[in-house]
Amino acid sequence: MHDLRWIRENPDAFDRGLARRGLAPPADEILALDRQWRALETEAQESQATRNRLSRDIGAAKGRGEPIDELLRQVEGRRETEAATATKAAELRKQIDDLLAGLPNLPAPEVPDGADESANRELRRHAEPPRFNFDPLPHEAIGEKLGLMDFARAAKLSGSRFVVLKGALARLERGIAQFMLDLHTGEFGYTEVSPPLLVRDDALFGTGQLPKFAEDQFRTTDGLWLIPTAEVPLTNLVAGEVLDEAMLPLRFTAWTPCFRSEAGAAGKDTRGMIRQHQFEKVELVSIARPEDSEAEHERMTACAEEVLKRLGLAYRVVLLSTGDMGFAAQKTYDLEVWLPGQGTYREISSCSNCGAFQAQRMKARYRPAEGKGTRPVHTLNGSGLAIGRTMIAILENFQRQDGTVAIPEALQPYMGGQKVIEANG
Repeated sequence: MHDLRWIRENPDAFDRGLARRGLAPPADEILALDRQWRALETEAQESQATRNRLSRDIGAAKGRGEPIDELLRQVEGRRETEAATATKAAELRKQIDDLLAGLPNLPAPEVPDGADESANRELRRHAEPPRFNFDPLPHEAIGEKLGLMDFARAAKLSGSRFVVLKGALARLERGIAQFMLDLHTGEFGYTEVSPPLLVRDDALFGTGQLPKFAEDQFRTTDGLWLIPTAEVPLTNLVAGEVLDEAMLPLRFTAWTPCFRSEAGAAGKDTRGMIRQHQFEKVELVSIARPEDSEAEHERMTACAEEVLKRLGLAYRVVLLSTGDMGFAAQKTYDLEVWLPGQGTYREISSCSNCGAFQAQRMKARYRPAEGKGTRPVHTLNGSGLAIGRTMIAILENFQRQDGTVAIPEALQPYMGGQKVIEANG
């Protein structure tokens, strides 16, 4: 959500920022409505002041024994006018808020301009992709040959974009999550949280999924929403609160299922586990002071990178362009892992600094230790990592010609010492 006061003071900068997102300049329309709304607010205040004066006049007239019928009629007329003015003002304010709610965050100055992922900027690479003396298989072929990954039965149960994992792959999924949580809590200082998987409208509005992306979510019959990522409940832990500066930064992590309808991804990644309706993820969320959020963004990205380093996976870090960045983000780094079965790098984590955008929507603020008043916090989120895609990367990068898959050393303690996944293992 954008700060209306800031738009009044910086209309050109607001328009330029949204132009970088490919949007027509909205400041004139918003500020025209704002002027009307403020005029009505002023009118209501002046009318109330007049009504208060008339009420005092009525009291004085009573004291003098004078007639008060005309004064009473004037007071009642003022009440009716104020009610009508308040209704108009509320309608205008809702119109302004609805306009602002549909506009994405403004990109940071260093974010590259571009319409899509082709304008993303690669920043660095880590490790070399493995070389094989055979043609590497995609993960779905590996999993099905092992007899541990079943898309057909999942489709029978739930339809497309679901999978059943069995045996060693089911344990590997759990082990990956536990490894990530142990790393983020034990070494990086994140507090583990087990949040609700169902949330109200306000929570999705606060992080930016509503109202614009309702079709990408799953909703229950009683109006709750399945979380698309643990970013939603973790970030909203501070919604509506005023935090003390000494509490910041807050760092949360959670391992949860995530649910997405993928309405905007029809025809994309229909095979395998790359893009599913239900998947698991370890999420990282930070709540920080504005002056610390850039450093916190770098720190969070480094925490996510460390997972890939310890698993021995080749990856690259990419700065997303204005056209590829998420709705709530002002700057995003993607970590893309090498997938031999596809012969390309694919996203395994997005780490975003949302600045004050989500905090404005959630009404989340902090009280500085020095000075008066309160300020919006800055919020950040990132995958640390997507568990299904991590499994995909392990299967494809550690596959062997005989069809078995080596287990990275960092995960072997979570697999009871098992070093290799074999058929029906």
